[in-house]
Amino acid sequence: MASPDGASGVGSSPEETELSITLTLRMLMHGKVTAGGLGAAQGCQQRPGARITISEGSCPERITTITGSTDAVFRAVSMIAFKLEEDLGAGSDGAAAGRAPVTLRLVIPASQCGSLIGKAGAKIREIRESTGAQVQVAGDLLPNSTERAVTVSGVPDTIIQCVRQICAVILESPPKGATIPYHPGLSLGTILLSANQVRGRSPPG
Repeated sequence: MASPDGASGVGSSPEETELSITLTLRMLMHGKVTAGGLGAAQGCQQRPGARITISEGSCPERITTITGSTDAVFRAVSMIAFKLEEDLGAGSDGAAAGRAPVTLRLVIPASQCGSLIGKAGAKIREIRESTGAQVQVAGDLLPNSTERAVTVSGVPDTIIQCVRQICAVILESPPKGATIPYHPGLSLGTILLSANQVRGRSPPG
């Protein structure tokens, strides 16, 4: 999820240490939403240390991966969140409806979710109260993976602060053991169906 970028952090302030970290953030987004949101973040991709990739496939959902310095990653998340709010607002009856809440779904190794939730839910409650965002950690693993979805909802300003705090927890608690990443659309049923189709084929005459 994150790795030190050649910095020991000794004698550095927390802010300086944070900027010397390379962060990888994975988000689960619908294809149409992905195209609109990432169109606004292309400027971040052109800057050193920031890279945005979208998983391939024909399924409706895609994994968007943002890799770079923490500053570059948060800047990309910010641009995506504000673009999503803009798109939601364009579909409403006007500004009178107020700011529409935006939802982002982060994909995080299950072994890190315990630290995010905290003892008796203390940490996640602290994040909710300090940012004003809604945060929900899925109880079940995403199919065929060791990752869980963490849903963050609110206006862009609260989402950005919430993602910052979530990433701070993740950076302090590296994943334990091997992580099997989630790939949308890859289900056990699909695998079994494909295997049965192969078995059911007649040998060439």
